[in-house]
Amino acid sequence: MNTIGNVFWLLLGGIVLALWYFVYGMLLCITIIGIPFGVQLMKLGAFVLWPFGRDLVDKPSEPGCLSVLMNVIWIFTGWWEIAVGHLFFGLLCCITVIGIPFGLQHFKLAKASLTPFGKEIK
Repeated sequence: MNTIGNVFWLLLGGIVLALWYFVYGMLLCITIIGIPFGVQLMKLGAFVLWPFGRDLVDKPSEPGCLSVLMNVIWIFTGWWEIAVGHLFFGLLCCITVIGIPFGLQHFKLAKASLTPFGKEIK
């Protein structure tokens, strides 16, 4: 069932969203300061590409002080807008019964994109 959901997700815009994450991640990796943020965007892009059946969980020894600091910097530099976008599209998808599974994936992605540091994809 997860494979069917992922295929429909890709066809209905998941591939475009993942490409957006990958492009911005590569652009941030141009500078040394942007590399940690670019890596997180690449990680989120891989998560967005195939979200059904996967989740973003805390790493075994996390969250540490550095992860919390990087998440605060992440939020204050404006990347919280990604989470708001996923929240909006999640609500939009949940209007119809068929869209509810896609809306739930957007809610999961909103949570993941708000604080991505110290997490891993399972």
